[in-house]
Amino acid sequence: MKKLRPFHLAIPVDDLARCRAFYGQVLGCAEGRSADRWVDFDFWGHQLVIHEVSGHGPAGHNPVDGERVPVPHFGVVLEMNDWRTLRDRLIAQDLTFEIEPTVRFEGEAGEQATMFFFDPAGNALEFKAMRDPAALFAR
Repeated sequence: MKKLRPFHLAIPVDDLARCRAFYGQVLGCAEGRSADRWVDFDFWGHQLVIHEVSGHGPAGHNPVDGERVPVPHFGVVLEMNDWRTLRDRLIAQDLTFEIEPTVRFEGEAGEQATMFFFDPAGNALEFKAMRDPAALFAR
């Protein structure tokens, strides 16, 4: 497998202060550089930038394994123990899940623990952990 490089993702938010608190306090991401209308975060080793913009709309949905998955969405593939720790942290904070923490594709090559939720601006996030991390791209 190739050495993974950090990705950079910039997303729109409608309330910078509220989303800054969500990524920093709820998810526990360390804050980097910032300006009046944007903030960088260390998103599990990747650079996530939230930009305050107007006119940001909600995600649509697509059926996947019997669930209505929000599209677009982004997130991180975590180790299983890290996924469980994040799941427990979010449950303890009474976060509302779009798709509750669950296991999908059970017994298949792509078996994974997953959960979906929205940030305060309506951006959809998915965090997952593979039963077999080497099967991330298995068919």
